[in-house]
Amino acid sequence: MTERLHDYPLVDDLLVVIQTAELGSLSLAAHALGLAQPNASRAVHRVERRLGVRLFSRGARGSVPTTEGALVIDWARDVVEANRRLLTAASALTRPASAPLRIAASQTIAEELLPGWLGTFRREWPDVEIALTVANSTEVGRLIDADVLGFVESPELPATVPTGASSQVVAADRLVVVVAADHEWARRTRPVGLDELLATPLVVREPGSGTRVSLEQAVAGHGRLAPPALELASNAAVRVAVASGAGPAVLSELAVRASVAGGMLRAVMVDDLAIARQLRAVWLGQPSSAMRALIEVAEAAGAR
Repeated sequence: MTERLHDYPLVDDLLVVIQTAELGSLSLAAHALGLAQPNASRAVHRVERRLGVRLFSRGARGSVPTTEGALVIDWARDVVEANRRLLTAASALTRPASAPLRIAASQTIAEELLPGWLGTFRREWPDVEIALTVANSTEVGRLIDADVLGFVESPELPATVPTGASSQVVAADRLVVVVAADHEWARRTRPVGLDELLATPLVVREPGSGTRVSLEQAVAGHGRLAPPALELASNAAVRVAVASGAGPAVLSELAVRASVAGGMLRAVMVDDLAIARQLRAVWLGQPSSAMRALIEVAEAAGAR
């Protein structure tokens, strides 16, 4: 399906819809958001027009969500919360280097998990500034010091982690084989053989990536991987290359779940290949209170 910019409701408009539902009145929602009522009304109409759903019944009791509108409003809350996570994580990238909480995170963790962790952390620690650096697990190991909390995804701590560093498992992950929706493997009814996977040029992450290291260690006892079809520096680039037909890839389940659910990629089974790994927080010396709080947030989210 070709996506068009105007297919998507604006997050600002969704906020008006949610506030109208919660306050039961378009005028009260407009006042709470600092909008003129006609502008608030136009926002609601834009969402209704773009989604093709009537959201409210308007009468003497105010604005009451329709049956369909109540569902849409619940879904809209998820969109707004995702936007809050985006803003929280993005703001961490622009903080000064002297910020009280400095974080270095591997790409998979930074893309898929850290925004949610930071959103939860912000609710309890709203005044703590955060500086975030995103790199592969090997490079994250080099960045860890007494002032930098690291998050890595390698099956073992990278050799670059300073001697004497402490670590704690905060979540679990596994790697899966993905192909384009029209790839020959996507049509198979039986798992792909491990020998065939090893002989197939894959789209892979760069050396030093926790995903690359995890794959290489998992197949080490079975043979050598074929020379890669492509070597790319981000999960997003790998996903696009696979969907474009460049070849299969082995990526974190976290990194491909949306693409698989949307039909852009297909996950395939491989005989005798199961790559589970632990995601760890790593620090040097005594962690600060803010570091410890973020570790606890990550661990609680992983447990869920």
